[in-house]
Amino acid sequence: MSKYSLEAFVNETKENPQQKDYFELETPHLLEINLNNQAVWTKRGSMVGYVGGINFERQGMLAGGIGNLLKKAISGEGTKLMKAEGSGRLYVADSGKKVRILYLNNESVCVNGNDVLAHEQSVKSDITMLKSIAGMMAGGLFQVKLSGTGHIAITTHGEPLTLMVTPDNPVFTDPNATVAWSGNLSPDLKTNVSFKSLIGRGSGEEFQMKFSGNGWVLIQPYEEVYFTEK
Repeated sequence: MSKYSLEAFVNETKENPQQKDYFELETPHLLEINLNNQAVWTKRGSMVGYVGGINFERQGMLAGGIGNLLKKAISGEGTKLMKAEGSGRLYVADSGKKVRILYLNNESVCVNGNDVLAHEQSVKSDITMLKSIAGMMAGGLFQVKLSGTGHIAITTHGEPLTLMVTPDNPVFTDPNATVAWSGNLSPDLKTNVSFKSLIGRGSGEEFQMKFSGNGWVLIQPYEEVYFTEK
């Protein structure tokens, strides 16, 4: 059999039937969620395929998942979730970004809203905005705090790097390259330029996130720019 034959291609790329965990990485960029009469929240538009009896429901403006009406109105596309419920195998992905599965054990983690791919229904989610004019102008600078017990899946552009935060060594990051941080940290947004110089700019080194205390911050080798839906 030729290594370029259709049979060889199918054998190389087909799913692994031995994988039965709730959340599984089918490939580094593709998450498989095995549902057994369960429900899960996924980023809207992330479904690329499914097998079995799975129903999808758009999140209502005031229903479960992330946030309330006001938060949804100002927080951009990264907050919109889809509820998937039933039994079968669900495949989700986000623009070819790398997927990382985390299991929370009565813990919390904060994630950039655009980098949340999926989470179990048992995991509580809540949005907080960075309350500064620079943060609002950057677009997409809102955080989702995921807490409780259960699986979550986050995405990064390329291989991420974790920076440790200590009281003696605060960490400064580019907001658009910041993916996640430990749930006990509350970042400040710092800027050393005037408001006038920020007008018309969507990203860049004009301002940074400052993390102080004890914890960690996850960054990616890419500055992701977000656009709020009209």
